[in-house]
Amino acid sequence: MRATRLSVPAFAFAALLAVPPLSNPPRRELTTGDYDRAVKMLGFNLDSLVVGGKVTATWLPDDRFYYRTTTLAGSEWLLVDPAHRTQQALFNADAVAQSLARAGAGTFDGNHLPALKAELSSDGAQVTLEIKEHRWRCDVSGHACQADTARQTPAAPEVVSPDGKRAAFIRNWNLWVRDVASGHETQLTTDGIENFGYATDNAGWVHSNRPVLLWSPDSKKIATQQQDDRPVGDMYLVETRVGHPRLEAWKYPLPGDSAVSMVSRVIIDVDAAKVVRLATPPDFHRAMLGDDISMKDLIWSPDGSQLAYVSTSRDHQSATVHLADATSGAVRTIFDEHSPTQFESVAGWRILWADHQIIWSSERSDWAALYAYDLQSGALLHPITTGAGPVTDIDHVDERAHSLLVEARGREASEDPYFRHYYRVRVDGRQWTALTPESGDHAIQVAPDGRYFIDSYSTPVTPPTVVLRDANGKVVMPLTRADITRLVAAGWKPPVPIVTTAHDGKTKLYGLLFRPTNFDSTQHYPIINSVYPGPQTGSVGSRSFAAARRDCQALADLGFVVVEVDGLGTPWRSKSFHDAYYGAMGRDNTLPDQVAAMRELATRYAWIDTTRAAIFGHSGGGFAAADAMFRYPDFFKVGIAESGNHDQREYEDDWGERYQGLLSGDNYAAEANQSVAKNLTGHLLLAHGSMDDNVPPYNTMLVAKALIEANKEFDELIIPNVHHGYGAASLYMMRRRWDYFVRYLLDAEPPKDYHIASAG
Repeated sequence: MRATRLSVPAFAFAALLAVPPLSNPPRRELTTGDYDRAVKMLGFNLDSLVVGGKVTATWLPDDRFYYRTTTLAGSEWLLVDPAHRTQQALFNADAVAQSLARAGAGTFDGNHLPALKAELSSDGAQVTLEIKEHRWRCDVSGHACQADTARQTPAAPEVVSPDGKRAAFIRNWNLWVRDVASGHETQLTTDGIENFGYATDNAGWVHSNRPVLLWSPDSKKIATQQQDDRPVGDMYLVETRVGHPRLEAWKYPLPGDSAVSMVSRVIIDVDAAKVVRLATPPDFHRAMLGDDISMKDLIWSPDGSQLAYVSTSRDHQSATVHLADATSGAVRTIFDEHSPTQFESVAGWRILWADHQIIWSSERSDWAALYAYDLQSGALLHPITTGAGPVTDIDHVDERAHSLLVEARGREASEDPYFRHYYRVRVDGRQWTALTPESGDHAIQVAPDGRYFIDSYSTPVTPPTVVLRDANGKVVMPLTRADITRLVAAGWKPPVPIVTTAHDGKTKLYGLLFRPTNFDSTQHYPIINSVYPGPQTGSVGSRSFAAARRDCQALADLGFVVVEVDGLGTPWRSKSFHDAYYGAMGRDNTLPDQVAAMRELATRYAWIDTTRAAIFGHSGGGFAAADAMFRYPDFFKVGIAESGNHDQREYEDDWGERYQGLLSGDNYAAEANQSVAKNLTGHLLLAHGSMDDNVPPYNTMLVAKALIEANKEFDELIIPNVHHGYGAASLYMMRRRWDYFVRYLLDAEPPKDYHIASAG
């Protein structure tokens, strides 16, 4: 049977052709103007709009001090006399400007002298100003200025003695001193060799020619160490260039390595160029607080005859106090303290030599508190501070009054527990006195004799007020208050302080929330988490006022809500708070708290859309951001991980062994991001600098390799020849970050190849 052919009339075919095909509506496009408005919220455009409110004092022997401040007209240098309650110009700025012009320094007026540093002569008759790379010495009346050639810029970093007469520096792995007046150089050590040098600053992410040492108070001796890196493994980076690449190699111990950096303690008699080796085995390259060896762990006696120092174990779980004889090198152990996790001397330590007492910081009560020990026997005498809220610094010791000026947090009711306040307490633990009663985050600068201190207080939403107080906390005189009129006129809006609940359902967490400056409560905004999980710091950072906090507000102005939350595992609260994820860095990383906080905020504010949730961070924040995408794929849709230390086995030994514990079996493997990379479902951008000598780029390569093996789509940006902070490419990285969130979280198109210019 013949098949019948069906045909379509010509007019019907033409009609079918006229029907447009089904298509998606065009995507929203952000314009250059949208990005321009965001750029206006960056620090380089906002910081100069804050007038005044900042004092960085240079103290004089008689308790007077001077500082530079900005004004509506420009800037000025002021001299403060606490005894007479006066504040006046440090020098005749208009006359000095004219004299500088005649001397060839350049043309400017008195309100716009470009000197950011000034040095007043001992008789107060002359002031030396640093302008660009030159120094100019002027009489304070401004009659004459001349180039100051007395002080030459040293060829290498130096540490100047307390009397200012000598400067210590490293040359060819040995320690030298230079006479400041004559320039004459003297070699102090002779047996330093490559990777076994004196006062060196090399281990892990730190490698420089900065000398690490501590002068005695009389400027006659130097306490330092000979650091042995000879058996330590190397780290390698290769610079991108035309032709043969340049290899950079240095010593970089890793967790679990059998050989790590060790230090042999020495005391050097400078006049005799004699090295006294302390009679004790080498110490691990560790400090009580921080990632690098610290001279804060050393304390000289006033006469330079004795040196007290602390040795920290490789796992940071014990600290041992020693006392060394500076002449013989004999060492006596005073006492030690152990912790099942990391030991931290949060507030540091001091010695009352006349009273034979050690002031010691410990978290044994779950709060960082101070204790008094006997310097001779090592016996615990008594606690000095008690109660909730950590004591986080010792700012001044008054040995005659047997009292301390200390910094503490979380001791004022109804305040953000991260706000710093200052108190005076007797060494016997009595008479705890509040010195800074105003609500806010306080920061102080204490006169050398302790009779006065400068107090600057503010909050993230209120600008700084700066006053001068006496030792009892009484306000002697106001100094300056920040004027933010110009800032507000530019469209600035403060962040919103937030309080949420941790994933445990009971612990309060604190943070900041950023909304678009043209915020509309009827809209629904995607939410972005700017994360830093600690353990050595948190997401928010300082609670003091800042015109800009990185690019959080700028990012919000592109159409997002941005949040920062300090979760469990970050510092400045209790020890149990800080230790929340000790040994489980990847499985926690504050992420349960970040998710809980974002969900709670969404129930509180209808304009937050957690179906469009994202996260980003740098370094430890990059580790957490990728971790979030792998462990919470149903919650986070977009993530950006910049320079993340994704596997602690590929990061310096000091950091991982401190917070994860010593490498044993596979206890690091479960915390590594590549082990869970297969869970990725959202959009992830990995970024790293190819010459990152802090977190080696191989951390990101391990994650990329795992994603490829799991057949996952992701984006990767390797920035050639930049280090951890990206340097000149940091604004490029910022723009790429904005583009990524606009494209994948806002479902819009960013302006093509937008350029963020630091000039605004």
